[in-house]
This record gives sequence, C-alpha cells and structure tokens, in this order.
Amino acid sequence: MPTLHVRNVPEILYERIRQRAQSKNRSLSAEVIMLLDFALEESDDQQAEILENIRRRRFFKPAAVGAPDSTTLLREGRSR
Repeated sequence: MPTLHVRNVPEILYERIRQRAQSKNRSLSAEVIMLLDFALEESDDQQAEILENIRRRRFFKPAAVGAPDSTTLLREGRSR
C-alpha cells in the first residue's frame, strides 16, 4: 500500500484532525484517509449533480409548464 507524507500542516489543522480521530477512536492516519476519501466522494457527487442540473436546464421547455420563453419576456420588457 502506498504511503503519503504531508509536510507543513498548520498546528490548528493538525490538532483538529487529532481531536476528531480521538473522538472516533481512530488513529490519526485512519482519520486522514477517511477525510480524504469523503472529500473526493463529495467532489464527485457535486460534479455529477452539477452536470445533471445543466442537462435538465438545457432541455427545459418553458411552454411545457405554461411559462413564457425568454424571447417573449424580452419583448415585454422592451415594450414597457
């Protein structure tokens, strides 16, 4: 299994991780691995959610829900 060494960890961050590991009955290394894994999963989930929102908006048809399209809104705004 590969080994990862991290240098220059701020004292405050180190202490927060140490306290979290202690509260969860884990070693410092195990806690860091859990935090890294969680961060990467969350990032992947957020990216997938963002892409899904883009796709949903891309194919949204305002007329299908009775809303005016952007052209109609622009014309109404200009005529005021």
